[in-house]
Amino acid sequence: MNQRLTRRQSRELTREQLLDAAAGLFAEHGVNGTSVEQIAERAGYTRGAFYGNFEGKREIVLALLEQRTEREIAEMRALGRDAGSFDTVLERLRAWHRRRDETLTGWLALRTELWLYGMRDPELRTLIADRERRSRAELADALAQGFAARSVTPPAPVAFLALILHSLGDGMSIQRVLSDEDAGAESIVDAIELLMRSWSALAAAEEPHG
Repeated sequence: MNQRLTRRQSRELTREQLLDAAAGLFAEHGVNGTSVEQIAERAGYTRGAFYGNFEGKREIVLALLEQRTEREIAEMRALGRDAGSFDTVLERLRAWHRRRDETLTGWLALRTELWLYGMRDPELRTLIADRERRSRAELADALAQGFAARSVTPPAPVAFLALILHSLGDGMSIQRVLSDEDAGAESIVDAIELLMRSWSALAAAEEPHG
């Protein structure tokens, strides 16, 4: 027998379904090209149900940004959990990118739409920047562990190195979508591995001797 949902569970389910509907529509038509009515209809609810959970599109954009950031952070932490070595993290990252490649076009379209919408709103732009910093902080922690495993001092602050990798990931995702014959699903991981080896070699060469 199916267990009846509590009022809170039902509300959370409605909210999640509205978020999923908004994510799909924003990726397909853009934030400005999507109406509240379209979001509610795709989710299978009324306009009133939408406004019972969100004040408007701006609020649902904020909720999507938070949802995506928390998911990304959770996924990054899972990649490093009980990994044992940076090479293991890289292998997990390869598998993660292969899975994400199946939905990369939609993922990138939504990410770009949320950025564009936020760039035109100073308050939202600040919030987006904060969420990007949180994601980079997780990457910086992973880099610090990688350098520690190699017993070398990073050649630059890990926060700056994380910014490089984070930006590289965004750029290579765009190239993958536009020209998949030039950028494979694991290209970003190849780039990370190459940079980590280069940075580690540079750091080792700069270590004082004697």
